[in-house]
Amino acid sequence: MSNINFFCEEVDFNLPNQTSIINWIKKIISLESNREIINVNYIFCSDEFLRQINQEYLTHNTLTDIITFNNSDDDQFIDTDVYISIDRVFENSLTYNADRMDELHRVMIHGILHLLGYKDSNDNEKKIMRKKENECLNLLSV
Repeated sequence: MSNINFFCEEVDFNLPNQTSIINWIKKIISLESNREIINVNYIFCSDEFLRQINQEYLTHNTLTDIITFNNSDDDQFIDTDVYISIDRVFENSLTYNADRMDELHRVMIHGILHLLGYKDSNDNEKKIMRKKENECLNLLSV
């Protein structure tokens, strides 16, 4: 049984190529750290579902494509819930003229990179994050 799981809330979505994506995520984590995966739960959801989480836990009343919760008290382990708005990701794919699944994969690995210490609070951090996302996406074969 894999410790990388996929769930849906308020959306009808089935992630294709799950085994390849699980292997890719594990590979990225092993290349970037020596942390052990306890659980990585991806919850694909609607804009409104994620807005409610954003309001409740982060006190932001905005739409976002991803919220990553680090559930581990120990830096040696990865235990996370990654909420991704399928609505927002697919709309952003149109804005950025990107393939829908490419945009989803970018957002999925973005959450993992945050857990591994990458930030995106300023322009320099955003540039580094984007570069790392692209490197990770180049390692995905689905």
